[in-house]
Amino acid sequence: MDRVSGPCSSSAPLKGDITDTLDDSSDDGRLDDAFGDLAALPVEVSERRPTCLRCRRPQKVCLCPFLPTQPLEVSTCLYIVQHPAEESRVLRTVPLLAACLPPAKCNVIVGRRFNDIKNPDLADICRDSRTLILYPGPQSQNLEELVQRQEDKGAVPHNIIIIDGTWSQAKNIFLKNSMLHLPKQVQLSRSLSSQYVIRTQPSNICLSTLECAAVALSILEHNDVFQEVLLRPLKALCAFQLEHGAQVHHSKEHLLKNGMYDKTMPKNKRKIKRLEKLVTDHNCLLR
Repeated sequence: MDRVSGPCSSSAPLKGDITDTLDDSSDDGRLDDAFGDLAALPVEVSERRPTCLRCRRPQKVCLCPFLPTQPLEVSTCLYIVQHPAEESRVLRTVPLLAACLPPAKCNVIVGRRFNDIKNPDLADICRDSRTLILYPGPQSQNLEELVQRQEDKGAVPHNIIIIDGTWSQAKNIFLKNSMLHLPKQVQLSRSLSSQYVIRTQPSNICLSTLECAAVALSILEHNDVFQEVLLRPLKALCAFQLEHGAQVHHSKEHLLKNGMYDKTMPKNKRKIKRLEKLVTDHNCLLR
């Protein structure tokens, strides 16, 4: 007799029969025993390595010897608009930047979308005539030239906004938040190869967030020492990683120009044009 369409010949339920009725009490008991056995297993608690409170690095690889003994005295207020994914990255540059500056001068604002209601402080900063946003594009002015013109009219302390994230994340944050279009848009013109050699950059002149801040502050504060001091912990971080097995990451631009790009070329025409642009475009971008 068909077990699905007809009654069972035995009064005992058959295992696997979709019409079976289960003995709830016995099954519950077996489940309780199983979970009890699991609960009795010893749990190994992994201890996190002690972390330095200043540089946010594990104490064994603390970078504090490469930081300034005292926070740098600056008149510029720095605002880092940070994509949430950056908080979980291991080799971040923003904690090193924050460790070099007074807390009031380096403000990190995490998020993807910002508006006047949720972020009134950021909205006020964006509307401040002294605020600049470091983001390259057709509307961007040369930062050094802008500062020089303003200096002729009298020195003014600035606020400067930098977007911290991957290239696509930074672009999305800028395009999707209208308040970030309110400040004057500036870009860097100084020729500087990135020292952040343990991460792949799109082009040879693309800089990490810390490097962008270092160059911008040296311009705004009229002191090239700021660039040197701020880059010191970044160089130490990369040197340590390379000594312990990390590899130098050439930029995509370098790999493409030298026939070393070993990844499959994309089929999407927009992505192909983006790669081609890396070979010809020389704007200084942000990470």
